[in-house]
Amino acid sequence: MDQKMHDKGLEIRKAVLGEAYVSNALKNVDSFNKPFQDLLNEYCWGSVWGREELPRKTRSMLNIAMISILNRPHELRAHLKGALTNGVTRDEIREILMQVAIYGGMPAAVDSFRIAREVFAEIDKG
Repeated sequence: MDQKMHDKGLEIRKAVLGEAYVSNALKNVDSFNKPFQDLLNEYCWGSVWGREELPRKTRSMLNIAMISILNRPHELRAHLKGALTNGVTRDEIREILMQVAIYGGMPAAVDSFRIAREVFAEIDKG
């Protein structure tokens, strides 16, 4: 494992998804899933999210579309919150989900719009 890349990834992961979300994921690390968490931090968050060629806002927008189409509601919730942190507006999220409807299918968009509204309501509630 590249410790420097791992640490960079962990820092980015916390910045995007929030300290509480990442801490919760890491408190459940055991000998079975530790290699996976290391992979997430080093490669996903360090090697890819850590690249300079795309801003975090753009990466978040791409993730919303891909995760919506893949029908991964738990990850969508986390990445919607991360997208807002990265400067994606609610209007932009709506437009991303409109694009999902056309290219990924109406069922994916229906679920994703519902999840986004729930996330927005949670945030507005405080």
